[in-house]
Amino acid sequence: MAHSESRTSAPQLTSEPKPPFPKQHQEAPGIEAELDPQPRWRAPLYREAGKLKGKVALITGGDSGIGRAVAYLYAREGADVAINYLPVEQADAEETQRAVQSVGRKCLLLPGDLTEPRTARELVEQTVRELGHLDVLVSNAAHQARKSSPEEVSDDEFDRTFRTNVYPYFQLVRAALPHLKPGSAIIATSSETSIFGSEKLPDYSATKGAINALTKTLASNLLERGIRVNAIAPGPVWTPLNPSDAGASPEQVSKFGSHAPVGRPAQPEELSPAYVFLASDADSSYITGIVLPVLGGETTG
Repeated sequence: MAHSESRTSAPQLTSEPKPPFPKQHQEAPGIEAELDPQPRWRAPLYREAGKLKGKVALITGGDSGIGRAVAYLYAREGADVAINYLPVEQADAEETQRAVQSVGRKCLLLPGDLTEPRTARELVEQTVRELGHLDVLVSNAAHQARKSSPEEVSDDEFDRTFRTNVYPYFQLVRAALPHLKPGSAIIATSSETSIFGSEKLPDYSATKGAINALTKTLASNLLERGIRVNAIAPGPVWTPLNPSDAGASPEQVSKFGSHAPVGRPAQPEELSPAYVFLASDADSSYITGIVLPVLGGETTG
């Protein structure tokens, strides 16, 4: 589907797919090509305006889900992108690359495991070497695995969640700072669990709370350098992260997102414009240190 196509005349809020979805489950990290229904990420109703022309963005978890939607929209706004993903996600990454290239932008594929401390530095160095500079950093990759009780969260699982969700965020920022100029933007993907908690995701919720605090701290610290730092806290989003959650049964996956006030999960294309907004100095030059909720009707106050 070309991005200029319009699916329907109905408002997007009420016309996106609603559960129940087909019962399904995948092994982590999950492959977008195997999801049913396929996530919607091309944003045909969005109208680009060259907001990121000449920029370079590095996006972790950019092969699928929110990351793919962001990479594609950034490309439509004029940016070249580098995307990081796990080697097993190569086919999804190549689909993202084809989409980015279809609108005339470059897409650098950077497979690598973010739980390895050297990976963050290597990603930044490769991006700058191949694409010339770095202007936007999006820390988006995540791991989650539901457990029925805190006792079921092993030390190894707790450590893996933090080493995937939190450590790389800081390591990427640290590696990127020598390359980021005034007007650059750093964006992290948080979660509704950082605001409300989640009884079956104690480690994941804790990492997202840490992301919020780190975002606010970095924003304050980097203000004098002219670098803005913000986070986005999505509600449920239809991506490979949830059907590949080892603690989610096929029945639970089929009902995913039904708890949201709008009665469904977001599609990735409903999140990506927020990432454009926070990356664009023209749109959000006075905004830094926020956690932007995108929760499908849930209120935070």
